[in-house]
Amino acid sequence: MRCFRMALSPKYSKLCLKMPGNDESVVSNEPKRRVSIITDPVMESRMGHDNLGFEPNSKRKISQHSSHSEDGPVRRKSNLHHAHNVDSAAVNSYEQRVNGEVNRTKKQSFSEVLAKINQEYETGQQNAHLEQSWIYSLCMRCRVEYSTPSWEPPGWQKVCPYPLCPPYRQFARIISIILIGLLLWTTAYVIIGDSAAPGGQLFQLAVLTVAANFGGFLISLTTLPRLIGMLLVGLLFQNVGWVNLDGEFTKVTAELRKFALVIILTRAGLEMDPKAFKKVYVTILKLGLIPWTVEFLLIGVLTHYFLDLPWMWSMMLGSIISAVSPAVVVPCLFRLRTKGYGVAKGIPTLIIAVAGIDDAASVAVFGIISSIMFTQQGLAFQIAQAPVCVLGGLGFGVFWGFLCKYVPEKGDAYVVPIRTLMLFGGGLLAVFGSEKIHFEGAGPLGVVFAAFTASCFWCGEGWDLEDNPVSTAFEIFWMIFEPILFGITGASIKIRELDPHMVAIGTGCIYVCIIVRIAVTVGIAFGDKLNVKEKIFVAISWMSKATVQAALGPVALKAVASQHRSEEEKHLAELVKNFCILSIILSAPLGALLISISGTKLLKKTKPMLEPPEGWRRSHRPSLHDISIIDEEEEREDIEGIADEDTAANTLSNAQSTSVFTVTKF
Repeated sequence: MRCFRMALSPKYSKLCLKMPGNDESVVSNEPKRRVSIITDPVMESRMGHDNLGFEPNSKRKISQHSSHSEDGPVRRKSNLHHAHNVDSAAVNSYEQRVNGEVNRTKKQSFSEVLAKINQEYETGQQNAHLEQSWIYSLCMRCRVEYSTPSWEPPGWQKVCPYPLCPPYRQFARIISIILIGLLLWTTAYVIIGDSAAPGGQLFQLAVLTVAANFGGFLISLTTLPRLIGMLLVGLLFQNVGWVNLDGEFTKVTAELRKFALVIILTRAGLEMDPKAFKKVYVTILKLGLIPWTVEFLLIGVLTHYFLDLPWMWSMMLGSIISAVSPAVVVPCLFRLRTKGYGVAKGIPTLIIAVAGIDDAASVAVFGIISSIMFTQQGLAFQIAQAPVCVLGGLGFGVFWGFLCKYVPEKGDAYVVPIRTLMLFGGGLLAVFGSEKIHFEGAGPLGVVFAAFTASCFWCGEGWDLEDNPVSTAFEIFWMIFEPILFGITGASIKIRELDPHMVAIGTGCIYVCIIVRIAVTVGIAFGDKLNVKEKIFVAISWMSKATVQAALGPVALKAVASQHRSEEEKHLAELVKNFCILSIILSAPLGALLISISGTKLLKKTKPMLEPPEGWRRSHRPSLHDISIIDEEEEREDIEGIADEDTAANTLSNAQSTSVFTVTKF
């Protein structure tokens, strides 16, 4: 008999295992090997029905007659289980270990791991080991998975193995975008000339946009908003000397900012839920206007006394700084919402709706103040600015939104692109037209209300707010104009020309106003069915500044330059622009971090829903595939309706046949 000497504890004696084929008793002289019957400590959380040795596992039975196989835990097997079936191979393996010949697991090299992953990919067996590998985690950040079949050239996996390289469809798309860019640049060079040539201002703008987009992608890997990377790239390009957008080219950048402003305001109007707004409009208006008014007045007072700004200039600056940035808030809330935080009380819907009201108020007040400041008309014209801008903006918005309900007709095959162009064209008309007649405040207000009115009508016709294809189109527009806006905004800052006194005082003013706004929001959020932690989170989520500040910050400087004002006014306009960009740098990264960190601490987590909650966008980063030129929803409903009717009829027929058969049988 061959025996193994195993000590369960110092108090126990030797344990011998009977091996087949031998009658002699042999005691091994090798050192003791400690073996545990239960390898893991027994915790109360692991207790089963009647034994502490159970562990949660619904796939293993306790015994052949056990009734706990479905919902109860099972017993762990001992290391001595089936020891009587130990064969000679196990004995030889033990002898090798006791003789010092230890067979350790060989570490796999990079090429071996890659080959194994590639083999699993080719066989279609992508298990948990593949998904947990560091190669998969690192490379899958840059990959795009497709649900439709794709074609690859022969030998593509040998040249570009999975997962180090993207699939051929993604690679071909990148190549096509590059080729389209080259074709457009060549055409622009032939038409425009030196400005589009390397070294020209148009060429520099194109390079800045591409670099800003790449910088935003790198920053997004750290879960920070993409606009931070775009802003930093523009700041780098300007201060290193790689870009120069001054001179006559400032007119081009000013018009591009207006295009971006139309997109921002249209998205704000489309994202406001009419049903939620109707139910809790008092809460939305209260949380949207009161904290905004407090911050608006506080910024005006502080900058007037500490930065020596005239009252009109300080109030104009306050109207810009008090705006909330949806570009920072929405992506951060999307990540929290996918984990189930705050969805039970509809906190994402509340925050987005209030952000839209906040931005509309900022842009409208800024337009009124700037119209009064830079108009060359008489006193009566200046007094008429406020009522005309408010009533004119509301009237145009309601009219254009009502027109978008009937033009085009809802059954048109091209209803989505036509509605998108109608809304975008109406927004451009409102902004540029109001500027032409010197009522700049009416245009932005008209854009917001046109989008909101059209969204109300479209939702009444059956479109879903969270899956509105026009909203998706404007999100794609924003993907194009976002790097342009923040790239040129960062490129307008020259670090050497910054006033240290302005930076120090501005930093203090911005943080003081943020703290006061948070306190005011928490204080007035009574009766809104939010606990203290949720009130604090809602207040924190509205501290970020970005989109409106980047779009409106340089407007005053452009107006002063076009009207050839005094050097003092140019200095004030420059100070306003720098203050706006300083607010973005100080609040956007901090706001994104606080939302991501405090959301898991302050919000209640619920089980994530299969369907997105009311008022929420399905995706914060869409693609061109999300837009359909036909109304697929109508066709899908027809097909599903027919299928449901057929299924119900078949079910009823089967039930009747079964009942007749049963009655006949008995």
